[in-house]
Amino acid sequence: MPMKNPPHPGRIVRNQCLEPLNLTVTRGAEVLGVSRKTLSELINGHAGISPEMAIRLSKAFGSSAEMWLRMQMNFRLARVKQREAEIVVERYEAVG
Repeated sequence: MPMKNPPHPGRIVRNQCLEPLNLTVTRGAEVLGVSRKTLSELINGHAGISPEMAIRLSKAFGSSAEMWLRMQMNFRLARVKQREAEIVVERYEAVG
């Protein structure tokens, strides 16, 4: 069952990948092969996990790329569900 309010995946990167290994944002960015700004935006919730970043995280920290992408999708879906009532679409029924 999906979480109603899952954390941003960037928080997981910070709390479960960088902090346990005592990696700074600068050093973490070097490990991942991305800019410091890119990693900072991710861990501060201003950017999501792309398929490329998912592979980088998988290679660097041993998790699967699919897991990171599922976390990102679950986060985004939970945010949209919070405003689901604003999405007005009628059920389509084929005639004939």
